[in-house]
Amino acid sequence: MKVFIVLAAVAALTSAQSQFKCPNKDGQYEDDRQCDKFYQCVDGVATTKLCPDGLVFDPTIRKINKCDQPFNVDCGDRTELQPASSSEKCPRRNGFFSHPDPAVCNIFFNCIEGEVVEVKCTAGLHFDEYSGTCVWPDSAGRQGCNAQDKKTKDGFECPKDQKKDPQGQAVAHPKFPHPNDCQRFYVCLNGVEPRDLGCQVGEVYNEETERCDAPENVRGCEDWYKDSEDAAPGPKARS
Repeated sequence: MKVFIVLAAVAALTSAQSQFKCPNKDGQYEDDRQCDKFYQCVDGVATTKLCPDGLVFDPTIRKINKCDQPFNVDCGDRTELQPASSSEKCPRRNGFFSHPDPAVCNIFFNCIEGEVVEVKCTAGLHFDEYSGTCVWPDSAGRQGCNAQDKKTKDGFECPKDQKKDPQGQAVAHPKFPHPNDCQRFYVCLNGVEPRDLGCQVGEVYNEETERCDAPENVRGCEDWYKDSEDAAPGPKARS
């Protein structure tokens, strides 16, 4: 979407008469220069209206409310906008906006009439303001992003090479055994964000099946709970 030129002042507001000439059919029609401005035509009389700050007018929408998020609308040559009504985290009263710190790429703000909701992307994704969604970092193309949760407390880091299944497809959330604790294992969310998890007491992690299993079924872990008073199954352990 093209960069908008903010107007110095708003012309006629709701209920103001306009020089716009209505077509024969009643309805809502876009302004030819300002993307968030439109005209409501009733019986040939045009009333100038504005979308809520941050939204723009889409004449192709077949609903009464034709104001939508800018990333959903092709404004073309309609590059002007009403002056912004901004706050600390909301550049405009409505919309999806990046975190003010350019190094924080996985958090964005959803502003609704000036009220802000902080949203965190799914592990491994970055917010893309041009699409209003969380995407893979290479698609977002943002620079200077901080590495988020790349290591567990004990130093495990997800391998850079994607783990693949027997069919050669990349595993979305690959699992890895703990190097010296039979009960614990790691999960790499989206292949990049590690989580340290554990089997319930009495079970150990089976690397072959990628599931928690009885100790006797896992080579090297047969005696993990030997002489332990906690061998009875209990709640799952979490680090």
